[in-house]
Amino acid sequence: AIGQKPGMTRKIRLAARAVILHENRLLLVNAYRGRGDLWCAPGGGAEPHQSLPDNLAREVHEETGLLIAVGAPCLVNEFHDPVGDFHQVDLYFRCTLTAGSLDQSWTDPEGIVTLRRWVTRAQMAALRVKPDSLAAVAWSDPDAPAYDPLEPILR
Repeated sequence: AIGQKPGMTRKIRLAARAVILHENRLLLVNAYRGRGDLWCAPGGGAEPHQSLPDNLAREVHEETGLLIAVGAPCLVNEFHDPVGDFHQVDLYFRCTLTAGSLDQSWTDPEGIVTLRRWVTRAQMAALRVKPDSLAAVAWSDPDAPAYDPLEPILR
């Protein structure tokens, strides 16, 4: 592919993520299978021939059991593995909860999300959350970015 380094064969992965504020709390899920120390917004990889909003509604339901309405995009975030071939672009959408409540016994069919929780902004400040700009975007801070530059993946 054009611009690809020798030996690099993997394509950029595209994912959609949901920014869901409900009663002034943001929905977060664990970012990696079996790791509860890093949190992110729910969502996941885009499937071909499905719109990003349809992908996102499916992913949120799989990970949380919740039904959502997908609104406008609010953030583009990129992260990568500087020593490997992983590079992902996340498109964040403002979403609203339309049905359901969190049930900790819910099982993600892919087994990635095992923890889910609603957090206040103060609670979020005490957690390890990616991307760094998520709180500013979620609570519509005037200086919240629309694009979050390429950052290295956390291990």
